[in-house]
Amino acid sequence: MPAVRPPIDRFDADPGRRRVLTALFGAPLLATGGLAGCSGGADTSTGSGPVELSIFWWGGAKRAELTEKVLRLYSERNPGVTFRVTWQGADGYYERLATQAAGGNVPDLIQLDDSMLAEYTQRQITLDLTEPIAAHRLDLRGLPEGLVRYGTVDGRTTGVAAGQTLAAVVFNRDLLRELQVPEPRGGMSWADYIAWAQLVTEASDGQVAGTMDASGDYRALWLWLRSQGGEFYRGRELGFGADELIAWFELWQRARAGRATPGAALVEQADSGEPSRQPVVTGLTAASFAWSHQLPELQRLTDSELGVVGFPGPPGAQWARASMYWAGFRGTRHPDTVADVINFLTTNGEAGTVLGHERGLNASLAVRRYTQGSITDPAQLRAAALGDSLADQLGPAPAPPPKGHAKVRTLLVTAAERVRVKRDGTREATARFLSQAIGALAG
Repeated sequence: MPAVRPPIDRFDADPGRRRVLTALFGAPLLATGGLAGCSGGADTSTGSGPVELSIFWWGGAKRAELTEKVLRLYSERNPGVTFRVTWQGADGYYERLATQAAGGNVPDLIQLDDSMLAEYTQRQITLDLTEPIAAHRLDLRGLPEGLVRYGTVDGRTTGVAAGQTLAAVVFNRDLLRELQVPEPRGGMSWADYIAWAQLVTEASDGQVAGTMDASGDYRALWLWLRSQGGEFYRGRELGFGADELIAWFELWQRARAGRATPGAALVEQADSGEPSRQPVVTGLTAASFAWSHQLPELQRLTDSELGVVGFPGPPGAQWARASMYWAGFRGTRHPDTVADVINFLTTNGEAGTVLGHERGLNASLAVRRYTQGSITDPAQLRAAALGDSLADQLGPAPAPPPKGHAKVRTLLVTAAERVRVKRDGTREATARFLSQAIGALAG
């Protein structure tokens, strides 16, 4: 029996909503292949004729299937608007986008994460969505306030959350049952989490380590800092100094000494962030740090049942975080249509039902209510349950990371790796990181 969903009565999220685009005609079509060129020039109205938007995102085959299905739905609602889509895995995505940006050939609609939103905004690549948001043509009134704030750079909203996510511990439930080790608890202290990981390593006779080494994981460091009243950034500068970073590196040195983590060479395989390299699915560890919205993809990579809990430390260290954003190209010839498509992707009930939680919890609270009962994938449901359980405990959202954040992330990984292989001591690695990171943020 089909699930009965409550109606969406606010914020233009009604699934029957139809935005009339005057004088558009032509059969709905979703073309697949290369990106259409998008040159700058005067903006034109969507009423001037058929519109084809190019769109580019990263993700797996399942994300592509669902996104293309929703884009077809939009074309059915708006005859004359078609899409030329390109997608790929996360590796190399930003390199390709940077090449397009250098040539002024950015797709009309792109997927960004918080590592690049500020940079692309300040380089005047992204479309300023402030005006359509103020006019509620792009209606963000149904999004959590912190989620809206996390897409605002220098007072301008240039990215709209495609979903909401949490930093999470993903663990191998079947393995823990076999080892007769209790599951980790969200909110446990970092010391208790590392002690739990050591217990896993001991129970498996060293065959499986308890946890991945998160010394180079910026989100883990960020939440650790916030749990102590600190921040990763203060404006466009680092929000922490040498003492904090040394303490963080020493925490993981103790974890390695206690065999809570695998060897350094194995840890580096997971530093790219690619789901297929996560040690919880490659069998190297019982637990990994990941984004909660990645759980369905991680689950598809292993036959073992995966569970998910919140990060160590207080839940208030987390915030309503965009898993990724939809953003428009500043040089698009169809800014009104781009804003309308983003509105459809984030506030339409039928679109939300199709997309499920592939990119995280739907950004709109109204759409989340509408889709209840329609999502049946067990991994998506587990990720959603985690988000629901922490929703009332989240802390205030910071500003999105500043320009240079992507380089800072890479520098942190490098510093952590040098400490792991004992090429640098914690103080030497910290001094080098701080010097280089300050330069990256100033550039």
